[in-house]
Amino acid sequence: MISEEYFYAIALRECSHIGDINFHKLIRNFGSAQEAWKRGKKEYKKLDGMGLKTVSDIGNEEHLKFAERELEFCERNAIQIKLRHLGEAPTLLNECMDAPAILYQKGNINDSLQKLSIVGTRNMTTYGQQFIEDFFGATQSAAYASVSGLALGIDKEVHEQSIRHQKPTIAVLAHGFQFLYPAKNRKLSEKIVQEGGALLTEFNSSRKPDRENFIQRNRIVAGISSSTIVVETGFGGGSVSTAAFANDYNRDVFALPGKITDVCSQGCNQLIFHNKATAISTVKDLINMLGLNNPQEKIEELFPYSETLIQLTENQKFIYQSIKENPQISLDDLGQKIDIPSHKILPIILELELLGKVKSFSGRQFIAN
Repeated sequence: MISEEYFYAIALRECSHIGDINFHKLIRNFGSAQEAWKRGKKEYKKLDGMGLKTVSDIGNEEHLKFAERELEFCERNAIQIKLRHLGEAPTLLNECMDAPAILYQKGNINDSLQKLSIVGTRNMTTYGQQFIEDFFGATQSAAYASVSGLALGIDKEVHEQSIRHQKPTIAVLAHGFQFLYPAKNRKLSEKIVQEGGALLTEFNSSRKPDRENFIQRNRIVAGISSSTIVVETGFGGGSVSTAAFANDYNRDVFALPGKITDVCSQGCNQLIFHNKATAISTVKDLINMLGLNNPQEKIEELFPYSETLIQLTENQKFIYQSIKENPQISLDDLGQKIDIPSHKILPIILELELLGKVKSFSGRQFIAN
C-alpha cells in the first residue's frame, strides 16, 4: 500500500508554479509533502523567496483527484514511485540541485553499480556504431549499467549492445508511461525491463512526448551517471545539452572525435575544442579514464596500430628511452638530464604521445607506456 506521502507529493508537484526547486523548498520548511499541502498556502510568508502567487494553487481539489488516478495507474502497471526527499532517487542524481522531486520507474536500478551515460545522434553512422560495439566488447567483464534515452540511432544501439553483453541498461523517457516514443522501440523497452534494466521518467503518466520534454529529460541522463560519453552529434544536437548538464554537475564528459566534414561529428569536435569534453583516442584509454575494473586482457584500439610497425626516429627513440628510465620526469628536468632545450624536446614528446608511446600528466610530467 502506497503511503499518503506519495499521494500528496504528486498533488503538490501538479500545482502551477511548483517546480522541482520550489517543491524542495516546501519540503525543507514543512518536513513533508503532506504538511506542505496542508500548511503551504496559509503559512507561505515563512518561505524564503516564495510569494502568494507561487502557493496559490496548493489545496486545489483537482490535484488530489489527479494524484489518486496517478497512483491507481502506477499500481495497475507495476510502476514504482520514487520520492527524492525520502532518499529514493539514485544517489548521484540526488546530488543535483534541480533533480526531479518525483521519479516514475519500471524495472530495477542497482544504485551501487557505476553508471555510464552514452548518448548521440539519431542519425548514427557505421563509425559510431563500431565504436559502441568495440566499447561494449572491451568492457564485457566490467560491472556497470548504461544509461541512454531510448531514441533511435545511438541510444537504441547502446540499449541493444547492453542487453547483448548482459549489462543492465536504463532508458530515461521524455514522457509518461501511457506513451512510448518512438513506438518502434516498444519491444526494446520491454526487453530492457525483462533483462534487469529499467525505464525511468520524471513525467506523470499522462504527459505526452512534447518537444521541450527532451531537453528536460537530458539533465537526468547526465545527472544519474558519473560520466557521459557523446558518440556522435551535430552542432546543437540534443546530446550537446546532455554534455552541458554533465559539465554543470561536475561530471566527466568524453566525446568521440571525427572528421570536421562529418556532420555527425561536428558537435563532438566542438565540445572537445571548447574543453567541454575529453577526446576519446582509444577504447583502452577511455576504459582507464572511466576506472572500469577487469577489462579484457586484449582491448581493441579505436584507432588500432601495431607496435611492430611503429618506426621511431633516432630522436624519438632517445627521448622515449630517457622518459622510460625516469618515470614521471618533468619537461625541465628531462631537458637538463639530456642537455637539450625544452622547446626542442616538446615537439618530439607530442609525436610520441600521438603514437601512444608516452603519456603526459599535469605539471608537464611524462611516463612511457
